[in-house]
Amino acid sequence: MDRHETKDTAGDAPRVELTSAAARLVRRLREVHGPLMFHQSGGCCDGSAPMCYPDGEFRTGDSDVRLASLTVEGVAEPVAFWMSKSQFAVWSHTRLIVDVVPGRGSGFSLEAPEGVRFLIRSRLVGTEPPRSGELR
Repeated sequence: MDRHETKDTAGDAPRVELTSAAARLVRRLREVHGPLMFHQSGGCCDGSAPMCYPDGEFRTGDSDVRLASLTVEGVAEPVAFWMSKSQFAVWSHTRLIVDVVPGRGSGFSLEAPEGVRFLIRSRLVGTEPPRSGELR
């Protein structure tokens, strides 16, 4: 395990999940941009929106935590999901669900030109997913 990666305290459940819509978008972005990564900084404006970058384009360091290496069907390599340590301190009790919604997010994230944006939904660790959820 990488020194920046966390363990999920809720057993075998993943700390970060993708909805089917998010997985489809990740596959499309991978075809265009190559290997990908996510980072969630906790900034004031898009703090609840994970940013998607070509893998390695966003520089991570000691102030970041790798929460997951996401396996996405149709994507050859895992997609790393990073979060700033300060935001993880607040969100450490939650399971993060990466979803996609219509609208324009940050201009730095790869999905911005697609007319959609990634969004984090969350639930407390140890709780059941919503019955109507489309988790993948």
